[in-house]
Amino acid sequence: MSWFALLDREGRDAWLRDDVEKVLAHRPKACVPRGSVLLETRLSPDARPQTLIAYKRNDHVSASFSLMSTPHGSVVLVMSQGDDVVHEVIERGREARTETLQITISWDFQTRKGRLVVARPETEHVLIRQFIMSHPPFLADLTSVARPQGLTEIDPDVIFVALSTEIEPVGPMPTLSPAVPLETAQGMRMAKSLRQGDVVRAADGALVPVLHSARREVPSLGSFRPVRLRAPYFGLTQDIVVSRHQRLLVSGPEVEYLFGREEVLIPASALVNGYAGHYEPAPRFATYHQILLPHHDAVRTPDAALESLYIGRMRRDREQLDASILSDLPRALLPEHHRSGYKVLRAFEAISLAEARAA
Repeated sequence: MSWFALLDREGRDAWLRDDVEKVLAHRPKACVPRGSVLLETRLSPDARPQTLIAYKRNDHVSASFSLMSTPHGSVVLVMSQGDDVVHEVIERGREARTETLQITISWDFQTRKGRLVVARPETEHVLIRQFIMSHPPFLADLTSVARPQGLTEIDPDVIFVALSTEIEPVGPMPTLSPAVPLETAQGMRMAKSLRQGDVVRAADGALVPVLHSARREVPSLGSFRPVRLRAPYFGLTQDIVVSRHQRLLVSGPEVEYLFGREEVLIPASALVNGYAGHYEPAPRFATYHQILLPHHDAVRTPDAALESLYIGRMRRDREQLDASILSDLPRALLPEHHRSGYKVLRAFEAISLAEARAA
C-alpha cells in the first residue's frame, strides 16, 4: 500500500488515497499496524521552540500526537493512546540552526517496535531512537495529522507531512530519475535498468562493477523535489532530472581559476537559477534510482559525471544499516566509502561558475 496521505504545506494541498477514504467511511476504528509518518521542516532561524505538529482527540479512547523542536537542539516526540504514552527525545545539537530536518516515526505492532529518526537531508547525519509500541494507531488519527482541521495544529515552517503503511528507510537516498543515462561497458543505459553485476564507467574512465541498484518512491516535495539540469550547461548534452541533493562533478579551466581545484561537486539545488536548472513539475510522488559502487565515485553521463551513492562506514553501524535502503544486503558484502575530497560548491559559488562558463 505504501504512501496513502500527503500534506503539502507550500502548495496548500492535502491528499488522501481513495481506498483510505472508503476504509474511514466503513471502519472508523480501523488501525494501521505498520507504517510511518514522514515530516520535513525548516528550523526557526530565531531559535524559538517549535511545536511542529500537535493533535489531540478526547472520546471513548483518547489519543494525542505531538512533535516538537526545542531551542537547545532536541526533537521531542509524545504519543498517547488511552493510558499508554510514548515519550522520546533525540538530542541533535544546536549547530546549523537554519537547517532543514527530516523526521520519521515508524512502527510495527507485530514486533511492538517503534523508531524515531532525525536526519539532515543535505548530509548523511542520522540519529535513531528505538521505543516500544504498545498499540497500533487509529487510521482516523493518522489522517487527521495529514489533513489538519480543528484537532490539529502545524507549525508554518513544516514543509510536508506524508503517511505510509511501510517502515520507510532513512539515510542515504537514491537521487536519479529513472531515465537518467549512465555510461556502461555496453554504452548508455537508463539508471532504472542497471542491476548488480553491471559495469559502469567512472569519471576517470575506469570500468567499475555495480554492487547494488537502489530504488525508492518518495513525495516529490522538499528535499525530494525534482530538479531539471539543462543542457548545455556544465557539459550536459541533454537535460537530466535528479533530486535536489544529487551532485554533479565538474572540471575545466574555470573551475581551476575560481576554486584552485581540478574538479568540484555541485548540488543540483545550487543550480536552480533559471537557466542552468529549474525545479521540475512532478506528480505527488517521484521514483528515484541510484547505484552503489565499491568506492565513492562519480559515474559518467553524456559529457558529464554524477556522484554515486555514498554510504561511508554504515556497515559498522548495525542500527543505521537496518534502517536504510540497504538493510536487505549482507553486511559483509558492503563497501566502506571514504570521501573523495572534492570541494562542494555553495549556491553563490555555483552561480559564479555558471556565469564564468557562459562568458
